[in-house]
Amino acid sequence: MKTGTVKVGVVGVGSLGQHHARIYSELAETHLVGIYDVQPKRAEQIAAHYGAKAYPSLAALADAIDAASVVVPTDQHHGIAGQLLERGLHLLIEKPITETTAQAEELVALAAARDRVLQVGHIERFNPAFTFLDQMHGRPRFIEAHRLAPYPPPRPGLPPRGTEVSVVLDLMIHDLEVILHLVHSPIRELSAVGLPVLSSTEDIANVRLMFEDGCVANVTSSRITPEPIRKFRVFLEDAYVSLDYLKQTGEIRRKSPAGITREAVPIEKGEPLANELRSFARCVMTRDQPVVTGAQAARALQLAADITRRVREGAS
Repeated sequence: MKTGTVKVGVVGVGSLGQHHARIYSELAETHLVGIYDVQPKRAEQIAAHYGAKAYPSLAALADAIDAASVVVPTDQHHGIAGQLLERGLHLLIEKPITETTAQAEELVALAAARDRVLQVGHIERFNPAFTFLDQMHGRPRFIEAHRLAPYPPPRPGLPPRGTEVSVVLDLMIHDLEVILHLVHSPIRELSAVGLPVLSSTEDIANVRLMFEDGCVANVTSSRITPEPIRKFRVFLEDAYVSLDYLKQTGEIRRKSPAGITREAVPIEKGEPLANELRSFARCVMTRDQPVVTGAQAARALQLAADITRRVREGAS
C-alpha cells in the first residue's frame, strides 16, 4: 500500500464508476482498496484490472476503507450514502446528490454530525476551462449555457443510463450549480419548457432565470442530440467569455478604447474527474471544505426540482 494515502473504495462501477476506480488507482493521494457492485462479476473484473479487491457487500467494503465514491443510480444515492456515512466514511457522491432536497438535507446533516467530508460530483467546477472564469472579477450580466448529448445506449434489463430522471437532473444541473456559484443573488423569476421524446422523463428542456441583481441566464439541455456540445458563455460588465468544456478551450473579448479586443483563454488542459478526485482526497486529508459541498449541491437540486415542476405544470 502507498504510504500517506487515503484508503478509498468505489460503490458502483458502471460506465462512470469504472473511471473513478481507474483514477484512484493512479493518484498519489489515494490507495484503491476495493469495489462493490450489485453485479459481482463486474466488480471482480474492474477490481482485478486496477489491483483492488471486489467485496461481497457494502458493509464489508466500508469496514476496509476511509472514503468512497458513490457512483450508482440517483434513486440509490440516499440509501447507500446514508449507510456509509453512518459507518464513518468520507464520501464523494456523483450528482445529483439525491432525488429530493429532503434526502439531501438528511445527508448533509448526517455528514456534519459525523464530522465527515461530503463532496458532490459537479465536475465542471474542476474543468480547467471553468477555473479561468472562476478567477475573473466582475458581475455576470447574461449567461448562456448549452449542454447537449446523444441518447444513452440501452442496458440489459435497465433503462438507458440517466433516463430514470429528467434531463434537468441528469445534465442541466451541472450548469445550474455553476450559475448559482457565479451569481450571488436570489432568483426573481423562472420560466421553463421541456418534453419527453424517447424517455418517460424530459429529454430536452430550456429554462430562463432572472436574478434580483438583473442577471439573466438562459440554459438549454438535451440528451437527444447527435453530437455532444458543452458550451458556457458569460457577459460581464466589461468582458465576454466563451468556454467550450469539451474541447477545454475559450476566448475572452474585452472593451477597450481601441475597440473590442479578442484573445484566447489561457487553459492548462487536464482531466476534470482526476482533478475532482484529487481534490476530494486532499479534503479528506486536511478536512478542508470541498469545492462543491453537500449544501451547495442541495441548492442546485432544489433549483432543478423547481424547474422540473414548472416544466410539468406547463405541459399539463
